[in-house]
Amino acid sequence: MNGVLVDITRCVGCGSCAVACKLYNGLNWDVASPAIGEKAALKAHNWTAVETRRIGRDEGKVLRFVKKQCLHCLEPACASACFVSAFKKTREGPVVYNERICVGCRYCMLACPFSIPRYEWDAVYPRVRKCQMCFFRVREGEMPACVSVCPTQALSFGKREELLHEAKARIAAEPNRYINHVYGEHEYGGTSWLYISDVPFEEIGFRTDVSKESIPHWTGRVTKWTLPVAAGWTAILTALYLYTKRRAEAEEGH
Repeated sequence: MNGVLVDITRCVGCGSCAVACKLYNGLNWDVASPAIGEKAALKAHNWTAVETRRIGRDEGKVLRFVKKQCLHCLEPACASACFVSAFKKTREGPVVYNERICVGCRYCMLACPFSIPRYEWDAVYPRVRKCQMCFFRVREGEMPACVSVCPTQALSFGKREELLHEAKARIAAEPNRYINHVYGEHEYGGTSWLYISDVPFEEIGFRTDVSKESIPHWTGRVTKWTLPVAAGWTAILTALYLYTKRRAEAEEGH
């Protein structure tokens, strides 16, 4: 399975990845909703956002640039929540979305623990929008568009296990530089996009109060009892109905 390793220490905030994403996917530019800078944010037309973060340090404020997009979970909650299977985790790595069968319920937006999917609220025929990890490129053995244009090698594409090994090797080689953590290795069951950083992840907008187990793992524990519980309550209510009916008939007979 493929993935991408993001090294926060190498990103210079040039925004080439955001530009490549828009060009490859035919996404519009909106000055009011920038994809690069301090006001950058994921939108229906921003599948990649390069955020500028000001981090407080002993020597003063420092800048860090953080690329955000769908993390492509190994066990995606969006796919688990979608009752028409509009989302699918592919064997190549990307979590893809099929707009032709989507019914617009937006359960995926509620289910995603990273709050990634966006909705085209102003469109006549709205769709859910998010990074597709350039699935058609990846399927043909090419790297995602964003990775292909990164001038500082802040983005590395390859097999997820190999990227994990590389991430840990960088941390081990420079322990005073990197935080001893690979974000995405275990978060919510693991993700195809991995991050390493020299500043705490919570300071650059990442959720750190997360489970190591995937959302579908937890929901599966509950939903597996749905049918038995429903059947049980049906039997109980049916029995109560028959009992009260027969009792009423008996009282009328007297």
